[in-house]
Amino acid sequence: MPAAPPVVTPPPAKQPPAAERVYTHIKKAVLDRRYEGGTLLTEGGLADAVGVSRTPVREALLRLEVEGLIKLYPKKGALVLAVSAQEIADVVETRLLVEEFAARKAVPASAKLIGRLEELLDEQRRQVAAGDLAAVSVADRCFHAEIVRNAGNEILSRLYDQLRDRQLRMGVAVMEAHPGRIAANITEHTELLEAIRAGDADGAAQVVRRHVGRVRVLVRGEDR
Repeated sequence: MPAAPPVVTPPPAKQPPAAERVYTHIKKAVLDRRYEGGTLLTEGGLADAVGVSRTPVREALLRLEVEGLIKLYPKKGALVLAVSAQEIADVVETRLLVEEFAARKAVPASAKLIGRLEELLDEQRRQVAAGDLAAVSVADRCFHAEIVRNAGNEILSRLYDQLRDRQLRMGVAVMEAHPGRIAANITEHTELLEAIRAGDADGAAQVVRRHVGRVRVLVRGEDR
């Protein structure tokens, strides 16, 4: 009887560099709003949370400061920056310019685009049912990004991707402050999908204008 082949144990998965782990930890917590605007983070606290020394913490914090998520204060720590009214206005204005154009370009829509939007809409519904607001915000952003990518303009797609972090953070903030908005988002995404499916370019752009413009009102606290 032939001998059984030797069991080969795969090597353990290589961990990302320490600075990358710290960066991912902080960024996810900021975008999920576990570290809210105004929170002061310390190098020691972050080093303990991730299980690293302070050197990679400093590297990660410098990177996040460049991205505009935190402000470093020597010998004190890092302050998580709140979303400003100007940032909200800038993001919404840019989203409207890009997304209205993309919604019009989506018509007539391919079967592939319609199928992908249906999948993303179903994913949003599942995540809403699970109560995971961070995942809902990601799925929301992916729905819109799919339409933008479909426009076929790489420069616009890259510009839109640069808004990703700000959109995710604002999305979680809106849903926490206005739980009723979660169902409204699903409804408006459904309306947008149906307008694109029906070949109604003007209708699709109109839904985008109303949907995205509402974000500015809610994040700024103008709707009570």
